[in-house]
Amino acid sequence: MTWPDEPTPTRLNGADLYFEVTGPEDSDLPPLVFLHGGPGYNSYSFQALFGERLEGRRRVVYLDQRGSGRSGPLEDTEQGAETLDLDTLVADVEALREHLGFERFVPLGHGFGALPALEYARRHPERTERVVVVNPWVHFPELALTLLAEAAARRGQPLEDPAEAVRARTPEGEYPPVGAARIEAAFSLLNARDLLNALHFRDAPSRMRLEFIDAEGQLAGGGEVQQALVNQGLWEFEYPPFLTDLRRPVFVIAGLHDRTSYPQQVEWLADLAGADVTVLDAGHYPWLDDEDAFAEALEEALTR
Repeated sequence: MTWPDEPTPTRLNGADLYFEVTGPEDSDLPPLVFLHGGPGYNSYSFQALFGERLEGRRRVVYLDQRGSGRSGPLEDTEQGAETLDLDTLVADVEALREHLGFERFVPLGHGFGALPALEYARRHPERTERVVVVNPWVHFPELALTLLAEAAARRGQPLEDPAEAVRARTPEGEYPPVGAARIEAAFSLLNARDLLNALHFRDAPSRMRLEFIDAEGQLAGGGEVQQALVNQGLWEFEYPPFLTDLRRPVFVIAGLHDRTSYPQQVEWLADLAGADVTVLDAGHYPWLDDEDAFAEALEEALTR
């Protein structure tokens, strides 16, 4: 198949999904499918900053997940814009695989994108060669507590976890929305962007470089996707119980300075999925901080 120079979204699984396919079509290596984070971000910055290091030997697919980046808005999907769940994101990946005709591939998930990468591998081990995740998020109530602790520290306030109070007032038989309460408390202390920037980046130059690339790509947004996932209970979602079901090799590349993921989120994969973990002197976007070290770690994860 010959791919157009300027791809346009393709209708798959009831959504207009934007993707680009690069690299040699005759490669005998399993293709790599990049699943960005956010949620609601895009694949543009990863491709712009690191794509040339990937595309020489294997096919690489850069997917803007539904409602994100250059894909169509959620309101134009058959499923609608009110809610979005992991089942749908995984089904999108499978629809993309069928459309491209891949027998097997390697999901590469970053941040939130680790969830569809891991869940695809769990549901479709026969279609997954291995799975690689970078600074994964898998336990959202725990992530919310990390954000709350950082916000409190930056405000010079003691950490006050609302979890006990939420559980006490939740009627018996209902799930206590601990994660939502934690994130609401965190964002009441510090706005989301400043809070995530404080936890994500090793230094200011890395943050500024990504902001420049984002501005160049003109793909700001993602709030609709985030809200749809929140409506579906994102901040209460705990993926670790599913990690024991994985039957494909799992590789984690973690940034020492990404405190949203390392060490707590990474430890879940090491302990429950037997993941092979490589820790770099980097933040949430390790290709920004040390491109060579990230390239070496990714090559090791793809070939070991």
